Order: sequence, then C-alpha cells, then structure tokens
Amino acid sequence: MPRTVVATANAPQAIGPYSQAITLDNLVFCSGQIPLTPAGTLAEGDITAQTRQVLTNLQAVLQAAGSSLGNVLKTTVFLADMNEFAAMNAVYAEFFAGEPPARSTVQVSRLPRDVRVEIEAIAVRG
Repeated sequence: MPRTVVATANAPQAIGPYSQAITLDNLVFCSGQIPLTPAGTLAEGDITAQTRQVLTNLQAVLQAAGSSLGNVLKTTVFLADMNEFAAMNAVYAEFFAGEPPARSTVQVSRLPRDVRVEIEAIAVRG
C-alpha cells in the first residue's frame, strides 16, 4: 500500500523534516499542530486562543486528506501546563461535540516555539 503526503496552504507549513499528514489506505496520521497561523505567525492569546488555532489547523489538514474532525479516532494533546487542562478542554469540546475520539493528554516540559499546546490526530478518510 502506498502512502501519500498531505500538504495544504490552509494550515502552517511544516517547520522541520516532517509532513502535515500522511495517508495510508483509509487512515490519516496528522502531525502535531501548534498554534501557528497558516501564514506562519504564532496565534496571540491564552491557552483558549492557542487551542482554537491548533484545532483549526488540524481541521484544515484533515480536510486536505479527505477526512474531518468527525472521523478522528484518537488524539494526543501535549500541554505545557496541566493547570490549563480545563480551559483547553472547553475549546476541545467545541470542536469534538457528540462522540469525541479517544484521547491522551500529557504535560510536557517544552513545546516548539514555547507554545502552550500541541495536538496530533489519527483519523479515517471518508
């Protein structure tokens, strides 16, 4: 089965040697998204604003891959501060209403560009 690189201008370009997402058969593996705008600037604001930008980016990558947030099976959320979990979770719930995907959330010591949150996802196409 060949794998396919997913790239869209509607989400920030990769800032390293990785792809925005990879598809294999009907699966989509999205790289972690941080709160960069598609233009490459950091989203201003607190964890709420940063989470909203991250999920907007993830939505754009999934769309480019022929999927959607409704088809996400699993996410991993990386937080710089677990004390911001409730605020992140409130925004997350807006994007994943109904039957949300499986999820892990971990606190990390540092994220790229010193952002507050990064989210990666695995989804199906269709």
